[in-house]
Amino acid sequence: MIKSRIRFLTLIALLIAGLPVLAEPARPSTNTPAAKPLEPLPHYTYVTRIVSRLLPNVHLMQYPLDDTISMRAWTNYLAFLDYDRAYFLQEDIDEFAASRTTLDDDVRMGDLSFAYKVFARFRQRLAERHEYVGVLLDKGFDFSQTEYYQWKRKDAPWPANRAEQDDLWRRRIKNEYLGFIVSRAYAESNKLARAAAQTATNATAAAVVAPTNAVAAPATTNGVPALAATNNVPDLSPESFITKRYQQFRIVMDDSDAEWVLERFLGALAAAYDPHTAYMPPTAVEDFTIDMNLSLCGIGALLSPEDGTAKVMEIIPGGPASRDERDIRLVPGDKIIGVGQDQEPIEDVLHLPLNKTVRKIRGKKGSRVVLQVISASDPSGTTTRLVDLIRDDVKLEEQAATGHVARVTWTNGTTRAFGVVKLPTFYGSMTSNPRAPGFRSCTLDIASIIATMNDDIEGLVLDLRGNGGGSLREAVDLTGRFIRVGPVVQQREGSRIMVHTDRDPAITFRKPMVVLVNRISASASEIVAAALQDYGRALIIGDSRTHGKGSVQTILPLSNSDARLGSMKVTCASYYRISGGSTQLRGVEPDLVLPSVLEHMDLGEDKLPNAIPWSRIPSADYNPVYDLKPLIPILTTNAQARLAADERYQRHLRTVAHVRDVTRKTEVPLAFGERYQQYAAEREIQRAREVDDNGEEEELQTPAPSRRRRQADQDDVILDAALQVLAELTDLQQGVAIDPAHDKNTLDAQEWLRRIFQP
Repeated sequence: MIKSRIRFLTLIALLIAGLPVLAEPARPSTNTPAAKPLEPLPHYTYVTRIVSRLLPNVHLMQYPLDDTISMRAWTNYLAFLDYDRAYFLQEDIDEFAASRTTLDDDVRMGDLSFAYKVFARFRQRLAERHEYVGVLLDKGFDFSQTEYYQWKRKDAPWPANRAEQDDLWRRRIKNEYLGFIVSRAYAESNKLARAAAQTATNATAAAVVAPTNAVAAPATTNGVPALAATNNVPDLSPESFITKRYQQFRIVMDDSDAEWVLERFLGALAAAYDPHTAYMPPTAVEDFTIDMNLSLCGIGALLSPEDGTAKVMEIIPGGPASRDERDIRLVPGDKIIGVGQDQEPIEDVLHLPLNKTVRKIRGKKGSRVVLQVISASDPSGTTTRLVDLIRDDVKLEEQAATGHVARVTWTNGTTRAFGVVKLPTFYGSMTSNPRAPGFRSCTLDIASIIATMNDDIEGLVLDLRGNGGGSLREAVDLTGRFIRVGPVVQQREGSRIMVHTDRDPAITFRKPMVVLVNRISASASEIVAAALQDYGRALIIGDSRTHGKGSVQTILPLSNSDARLGSMKVTCASYYRISGGSTQLRGVEPDLVLPSVLEHMDLGEDKLPNAIPWSRIPSADYNPVYDLKPLIPILTTNAQARLAADERYQRHLRTVAHVRDVTRKTEVPLAFGERYQQYAAEREIQRAREVDDNGEEEELQTPAPSRRRRQADQDDVILDAALQVLAELTDLQQGVAIDPAHDKNTLDAQEWLRRIFQP
């Protein structure tokens, strides 16, 4: 099984309900007792020594455990604890620097003193900052001033002294406070605007919700608006919201055990080799087994740890999260920072180990969980929302391939039919025997779907958007259904290269094809897209590149008899295209770029530290079936002309551009008026995506089928454009991509062009 995101990715599932009531917590106390210092357990020395021997010998790159790895591990460990460089002072970093090039020697000896010393200092600094948060909240803030907060601090210098750190935290807490009151003020103003619009006798459908630029910012005193209590969270105030967040973080850190430190430190060491290699303590091994078996009842999302949060990497088709059609639904890129059980208060999970966060999200089927998330479209974290769902099983049947016939009105007024097959994941039974009970194969399912419409369609769209991977065997078999025979992907383990080949001459579909991809199409999806592109069998359309995960991991127990030692997840092999280039880091670059809203988000292998570099091996021996290169400029030019006149697509591009602009910003304003307008603009763009083509916005009470069609329309802006491209591609190829009369010859695109455009 190829797993596209194995950074402790965790499978979970859900549904819907109301918002919880959060109780007012106590203000931080200056006399909170210090946590008891942690010490490594005796067997941790043995674990560390085993890991130090295993990594340089088993990892694909076989990097020696030297000063370079030591420096990477040192950097990783500090980033794991203080990712935005706000807690440690420069004097701390100077003190820690003595170990920057000696950690390799320490781990060989099983010496973990650096790990526990740094963690103890971190808890000390956390206690100091916790007390200062209380001072800031008691003092209050002036939001009429023009100043900014730099929220992107991953590469910023650590505070040089206490005064500089205090100013950083003043802006940080002011930013969180402002984000809270702006969202509350906007909700109140928008509620009043709705009520006014509904009482207007001549109101048009478009005025049911007033545009956000027409929602005036409320009057303020010293930059702070007077806010009414809300029905949803009557006891929640900005002070309680922020106090609770930092109280919970300190509790989590104070309650962390010795294993938590060991996991973080050995994880930092493993991540020095590549971002998918990790140490897995016994509890993490158990979680990983659940993931592989898809046996968990929860929310139906793949999560990965990032910056102290649980980041949503993928929504699992068939799970409750994928069935949620509300505006607040989870989307890839959202970051979970709080978890609540039904009507109980939200518990902050910032910086909680992912496996512990997942345990809070898991639960009995039918029970309700509430997630507090930072929206993917607002990576600064200035706004959050609550998503409540009912835990449920992931229905694997809903992950199966689906297909339909799409009708396209062409330039001459004719209606043309094309097949669309959506594959959410590369599923397949472990056995290759189709007679085995419960046997499933996405390849056979897709072949059956195409068979039902083969005679009625001119071309096919294979939609791999959001497909994070799955079975390697299915990836090879599916590719083989669109070519005669030949290599599909190469795999390198050390100096050994293995070629995975399709040997079945049966062809399911001979006509022109388009493959749709995006930034989270990964692993097996990249194998199929790359092979069909190399063969000239299909035109690839989507984001500027796919995810770029071309590595394979294996789980190695540190002991066959002592489960206390845990396991290592180690990168052991790489995948390569049949043309020789790796899919690692670069992914698959499409022939025609039609960006999605994921295009500019921090998704993809290229965004991860210490990623394995791209590389190349010799090309496999294969015969392309068509030369599409001469057609690509024609298709691109004509598609751009069509889309320039397509207002629906242009709205989509404006959303993509907005996400890009938000992602690039490193600072946010701390004046109420400026921040309010920024928030209102953000909400307007979100609302625009929910508006039908006739300019009417649907209410939340709209029946599910209608809302489902609206969501499909929104998601299929790219699909509609791809179908237009496929129609033109079909004309240029004269309806044939694999000519039955030619067994081995490559079809010459230049010859086709001469036939089409000759006088």
